[in-house]
Amino acid sequence: MIAQSSELGDVAASLQAAELGMDRALSVAEIQATLAKLSEQEAGVTERLDTMIASQNALRHDLTWLDIMRATLGSQAVSTRSISNTMLSKAATTAQRLSAAVNRLDLEQARVRDTLDVVEQVAELKMCVLGVTGSMGAAQDWEAAASYLHRASRIPPHVLHGSFAEDIVPTAEVPDPPNVTLAQAAESLRTLFVREFEKAAEENNGSRVTRFFKLFPLIGKAEVGLDVYGRYVCRSVATRARSILNAGTRGSQNTESFFYSNALTKLFEHVAQIVEHHGGLVALHYGSGRMVRILERLQMEADIQGGIIVDTWSDERSLDRKLTDIKSYAFTFLVQSFLPAQSARSGTSGAGSPINRAGLGDANVHSEEGVDTKGVDALLNEMTVMEESASHNPNDINLKLPPFIQHSGLNTKVVDRLVTPINVMTTFLLRRSVERAFQLDEQPAGLSLDPSKLLTSNPPYVSSAVDDVMYIVDQVVERSLATSQRAVISSVIPSVTRVLDSDFIGMIQRRMRDESYPKAAVQGALPPENTIIAFLVLINDLDMATDYVKRIVQSRLEIQQGKSGSNGGANASSQPLDSLFPFENDALYARSALGTLQQSFEAKASELISDGIYVAFKNIVKPRLRPLLADAFRDINYQINESELEEANRPMDNEEATDEGIEGGMQYHFQRGWDALSKPIGRIFTDNNFQRLLSTTISYLAEVLEKRIWSYYGRINNLGAVRLERDIASLINVVVRGGRYGLRDAFVRCTQVCIVMNMEDDEWAETQASIESNLEWKLDREERLRARAIVQQSK
Repeated sequence: MIAQSSELGDVAASLQAAELGMDRALSVAEIQATLAKLSEQEAGVTERLDTMIASQNALRHDLTWLDIMRATLGSQAVSTRSISNTMLSKAATTAQRLSAAVNRLDLEQARVRDTLDVVEQVAELKMCVLGVTGSMGAAQDWEAAASYLHRASRIPPHVLHGSFAEDIVPTAEVPDPPNVTLAQAAESLRTLFVREFEKAAEENNGSRVTRFFKLFPLIGKAEVGLDVYGRYVCRSVATRARSILNAGTRGSQNTESFFYSNALTKLFEHVAQIVEHHGGLVALHYGSGRMVRILERLQMEADIQGGIIVDTWSDERSLDRKLTDIKSYAFTFLVQSFLPAQSARSGTSGAGSPINRAGLGDANVHSEEGVDTKGVDALLNEMTVMEESASHNPNDINLKLPPFIQHSGLNTKVVDRLVTPINVMTTFLLRRSVERAFQLDEQPAGLSLDPSKLLTSNPPYVSSAVDDVMYIVDQVVERSLATSQRAVISSVIPSVTRVLDSDFIGMIQRRMRDESYPKAAVQGALPPENTIIAFLVLINDLDMATDYVKRIVQSRLEIQQGKSGSNGGANASSQPLDSLFPFENDALYARSALGTLQQSFEAKASELISDGIYVAFKNIVKPRLRPLLADAFRDINYQINESELEEANRPMDNEEATDEGIEGGMQYHFQRGWDALSKPIGRIFTDNNFQRLLSTTISYLAEVLEKRIWSYYGRINNLGAVRLERDIASLINVVVRGGRYGLRDAFVRCTQVCIVMNMEDDEWAETQASIESNLEWKLDREERLRARAIVQQSK
């Protein structure tokens, strides 16, 4: 019906619109159009009306069916009400009466059961009272007495304090109410058990200690039992700590490197054994989670005894005095190394060295020590082991203890007496190692740019300072990770990054700038050979140092096995960081710190390497590159005929042709000059640095070669273009030999110029007409036209 109403509304609207259109019609055509539209609408309305009339029969049939169903349902409803009133009402009344009777019977049974339970509980209570008094009498069966008290504790309080129990339980022997009798018995047993426990502890009788310890929960005095047991294990820890220290003070053991670290380790091993062996006993008789109360007392005692060991060690090693000496050390060599050079660069290695400039020779190096570096290194080893014992002992006790242990007194003392000194001493040791390494630095011996001379040293050719400094860096990272302390990582690793970036790289940069800068003494000549070698070695130092730092970091980020420690403790590199730093996100922080160390050093070193490669190219390679090309292309004419081309190509097919080129040819001259230029440098440089230098050199060579090709404009014919293309190809082959095919990309523009020059006319026309080409052009359209005109102009 709603749809029909909607359709009628649409029809009315259409008619109204048609009337408006008729009123506004101004011509016969508009009137006819309006009439056609009205006729169309009339046909539609007629069709819809026919559809509605056809559906009326089906609607009347459905309404008749509903009326029949209503009559049928009405008769069934009357029958249902009749059955309910005549048959089910009596049954419902009977069921209600039976349910009420059953409920009364259940209530009576429940009351009887409750009465029986009270009677049984009172009987049990009376038996427990008599059993307690009897066991505490002449028999003195303390286990039985405790057992009776434990059974009595299960009786509900309303029964224990009820009037029925007070009337039934008391006897002539035990006239007091049961609650009073049990309370007095429990107090008496508590006093007795405490006295016997203390006596057994003094006698170190473990079986009697365990016997009475198990009885405290049975008499309802679990807190008392935990307190006396806590005092017992604390006395054990104190006794163990005193025996360890006394054993050392009787002899000379306290002067040994790891006496105090071993003492701290043994202390925590003893604490771990207590937790491991006694934790099950406490959980069995006192319940799970009750060990925390003992652990709190145990931690307090461990704080005291561990603090005594740390304080004794600090006094014995004169830690405060050494820290004062370290903080006052001036690093004279490093400071003077970064002062402006007093004299201009003379081109001689070592001329601007701070040793020479400040008058510091080997004899004066020892006077600059001030601090015993070996002593600091040994002390750091000991402190690392002590820190490892305090934070990550062998039995993983920290993983068993609650979080309050991380904020204990010993942890505070460890931070004050171990973590902070480790940070200070590690930074000093690293800076002093850098200073000492450059003071005693030695260049690799027997290096020469003459290919005929054998190199007596082994590659890679780096100075001794690199190995010395990186060895110390490896040890510093190893010790820092072994402490398992985030506070150490957060201070030491950034210090390592800072020292390497500023001192180590800074020293190399200063030497590259002031001592070994490859500058020719006379304009137009090459720098001295020893200066070039020293400069190349310094660039090698940066490249190998970057590789060392990467290996140091990656070896800690990856899990390695089978690597033994060398610093007195567990080797951190043989353990995953997650096991070294088990708390919260410490392992993630350690990974981030190591990653930052590697990234920062690589960024600084790569920047300086790039500058050094550019200087080596500019001052060593570039001055010889233009004469090399000029010599290779000297006396070569590219306006030739066929006989001259055949004469030039004949050696290419001759048996005399070799990979080394034909004597007298362009390739021969270029290859000889290229080898003389690159091989002396290549055998001193590391592979990475030589690859960098080649990339820079070939980029420049490609530019110069392209300019030379453009310079032949008007001076080359078709046959000469063929020869030029072959000469360029042979030159490229010389440069990229040895598997360095990726360097060919630098010569793409040169080869494309030669390709355009040697194209046939129809091929050139097809290239110009096609929008897409199989060749990826590096030359734009104007450059291709210009290249094509080189030969065309010559015609």
